[in-house]
Amino acid sequence: MADIQGSYDDLFAAVPAALAVSLDEGDVGGSVAVFVDGEPVVDVWGGFADAGRTVPWQRDTLVNVWSVTKTMTALCALVLADRGELDVDAPVARYWPEFAAAGKEGVLVRHVLAHTAGLPDWVWPVAELYDWPTATARLAAQAPQWEPGSAAGYHSLTQGFLVGEVVRRITGRMPGAFLADEIAGPLGADFHMGLSAQDDHRVAPAVPPPSRDEDYTASAAAAEAAPDTAAEATAAPDPVDRSTVAGASPAPPVPTALRVRDGNSAAWRRAQIPAASGFGNARSVALVQSVPACGGAVGGVRLLSRAGCERAWQEQFAGQDRRLGMPVSWGLGYGRFGGTYGWGGWGGSTVMIDPESRMTVAYVTNQMREPATDTRGMGMLMAAYDGLQGLRA
Repeated sequence: MADIQGSYDDLFAAVPAALAVSLDEGDVGGSVAVFVDGEPVVDVWGGFADAGRTVPWQRDTLVNVWSVTKTMTALCALVLADRGELDVDAPVARYWPEFAAAGKEGVLVRHVLAHTAGLPDWVWPVAELYDWPTATARLAAQAPQWEPGSAAGYHSLTQGFLVGEVVRRITGRMPGAFLADEIAGPLGADFHMGLSAQDDHRVAPAVPPPSRDEDYTASAAAAEAAPDTAAEATAAPDPVDRSTVAGASPAPPVPTALRVRDGNSAAWRRAQIPAASGFGNARSVALVQSVPACGGAVGGVRLLSRAGCERAWQEQFAGQDRRLGMPVSWGLGYGRFGGTYGWGGWGGSTVMIDPESRMTVAYVTNQMREPATDTRGMGMLMAAYDGLQGLRA
C-alpha cells in the first residue's frame, strides 16, 4: 500500500485509505483534508509531485486546483456582500460601467455568480487570459448569448473575470490580493491566486490522464463538475439558443481549447484567472471553505455572518445547464447538491461543504483522469462521512 503522510483521527481512517487506493491504482500524488467544526480531523498526503516520480509530495506541495478556484472567488464576493459593499441584486454595470455595452445593462451580480449571465465562452487566444485589462475588456464588449438570468451555461473561464473585476472595482485590489489580504491571510491558509516565482518549487504540475499528453484538452462539460455528477456530463456543450438576443449571431462561438501544458506554464501560475488558476493544497482549500461550513467563522476569525453564509446557498437556477449538458442547481458561486455545496476542478480536485455537519472535505491531485470514470472525489467524500458518523455517535 502507498505510504501516506500526515495525521488523522482514527475514526476517519477510511479517508487516508481511499487516498492510498488511488495512489496504488496509479495516481502520481495528492492530498486530502477533512475539517469538522473548523478543525482538521484529516490532513494527509502521498505520492509524488512530478510525473517522473522522483520528488515526494510534501506537506506544503501546491497544485493547480482548476475550478475549485471558483469557490474562493465566490467567497471574496460574498464577504463584500456581507460588508454591504456589494449588492448581488445590483447590475454589474453599477460597479463596472463599461460592462453595460452590447445589451448587458440587465446582467446582475448574482447572474455572474450563478453562471446565468450569458457569457460562458472564452473565444480568444489563451495568452489573453494572462492579461487582466485585455481579458476584462473582451468580456465587457461581448453580447450575451441568451437573456441574462433566463438560463444557465457554465462559465468555465469567464466567471472569474466577471466576478473578479467587480471585486477589483469595489476594493481597488486584484482578486488575488483581496483573497490574500482578507481571507487566506487572516486564516493562515496556503492558497494563492497569482503565484509568485518563489513558490514555483512547491508546485506539482498537472499530469495528463494515462495515454494522454500535455496537449490534452477537455470541454467544460467533461472537465469540471462536482464529484457526484461528473460522470453524467456529456463530452460536448449543448446548442445555445441565441434568438432572444438582438443582433446575436445564429450560432454560439467556439470556445478556446485549454491544454494541460497551458496550465503547467509559468504564465498561467503568475496570472490571475479567478475561475481556474488557484494554487493550494487540500488543507488550505478545506480551511478556507470551512468558513461557510461553520457559520462564517473559523479559529476565531469571522469573515461572514450566518446570514451571509445562507445567502451563498440560495438557489439562483435549477435546470439543464447549457454547457455542462446536465441538470444543475446553482447558488451564489457554489453548486448545490442536496444539503451540500461545492465544486470540482478539471482533473479531479474537489471541495464539498456540509453546513449541517459543519464539515468540509477537500481533495487535490496532480493526476488527471478521464472525467467519465473519475470517482475519486466522491470516494473521499463518502469516506469522510463514514468518519463523521462515528464522531457524532
